[in-house]
Order: sequence, then structure tokens, then C-alpha cells
Amino acid sequence: MRILVINPNTTHSMTEKIGEAARNVAAAGTTIIAVNPADGPVSIEGYYDEAFSVPGLLTEIRKGEADKIDAHIIACFDDTGLEAARSLASAPVIGIGEAAFHFASLLGHRFSVITTLSRSIAAIETNLMKYGLASRCARVRASEIPVLELENPASNASARISEEIERAKNEDNAEAIVLGCAGMADLAQRLSLKHGLPVVDGVAAAVKLAEGLGVLGLKTSKLGAYATPSAKVYRGQFKDSAP
Repeated sequence: MRILVINPNTTHSMTEKIGEAARNVAAAGTTIIAVNPADGPVSIEGYYDEAFSVPGLLTEIRKGEADKIDAHIIACFDDTGLEAARSLASAPVIGIGEAAFHFASLLGHRFSVITTLSRSIAAIETNLMKYGLASRCARVRASEIPVLELENPASNASARISEEIERAKNEDNAEAIVLGCAGMADLAQRLSLKHGLPVVDGVAAAVKLAEGLGVLGLKTSKLGAYATPSAKVYRGQFKDSAP
């Protein structure tokens, strides 16, 4: 099968890292195509950035649908534009945040999330409530690392994330950890071994869910919430975005 992994920000180096993480767990016969939009913010840190990243994300979803992609993955932990993408696509669309939460809920009674900046906590907590998993999350913690610092080898990002995991074990009684940013995808295995508990990367979780849906031949329901958008005129800079 062919899975389109979309990094909704415009930082190509992060897209390459995300693509590599996806390929590392993909089954034989699965092709990973990692892309990012040409327009939008270089990182998504809060609601304002998220709003400007959605049009570019949907452009990539539209391209993937035209190319008959088997599944789409939105590689932003806030699950940016997830509902809109599901409305546009017939192939399954999986957000890495939702995928990671479900995996973690299968591995321990309660999990904690380690994300980047404090401003991201509200969006993650809101998604947990929407997905019905808020009661399974002990706490959403911020490591106060800007997203692009995860790309800087000289930063101490890994150490700071590790410190938050240790606090989550001791203070939250967390039994599993979710890494709350696609840019952390390469850290999961090492941190799991160091701390002796499951550490879930949403990119890997989303790939395995996409493969599972593909094997079962399941696609996005077009009844109700994710029905194909109604035909109408879109004006101005969005004139080419009409359904």
C-alpha cells in the first residue's frame, strides 16, 4: 500500500526525519511518501500557526486523493485539520495524536504526554476530551522546547524530554508516555529503554493503524460528519479550493 505522510509545516528537514521514522516501521510492501506544503508556517506552535497550516495541508490531501493514495497521515501532534481532511478524502486519514493516544491507552492504565511548549497543552487536552481519552491521560507536560530546536543537534532537547518523562513517572504515576510532537519521532525507542516503560511515537503508531485499515479494506465514512463537502463557489485566494 501507499501511505502519504503530510507534515503540515513547511520545514523540509523535519519532513525528511518524519518520513524516515515512518519507513522504519512500515511493513514490507508499504511505500511511504512524505511531503509538506509549500505555504504556511515553518512550525506549528499554537492555534494561530495551526489556522495558517490547514490550507496547505488540504492541498496535499487533494493531491494524494488524485494520486489514489491508500491512506493519509497528518504528522502534527495537534491533529491539525483532521476533520476537514477526512471530509475531503475517501482514503483513511489518521492524525498522529489520536493514533498515539489509542496506542498508549492499550499499554498502561494512565499515560502522560510530553509536548514542546506550554501553549500546546490546551489543544492536546481538548483533543483528548474529544477522543474520549481524557480520563486515561494523567497529565500533558511541556518540555518548553520550540519545535525547530528538535532539529538542532546542539540543543539539549533529548535530555529535557527525558527529564519530563522521569517527572511523569514519579509525579503522575504514568505507566506509558506519549511523545507530543512529530519532531520527537526518533527518540521513542531510546527513551523507552532508558526509562523502562512504553514510549509511543505518533508517527509509528499512525503508520501501523493505516496499514491495518488497508488490510481490512476500510475507508472513511461519507455518511454524516465526514460527508463530501457540498459543491459551492470559493472566492479570492481560495478559488481553487472548491470541492
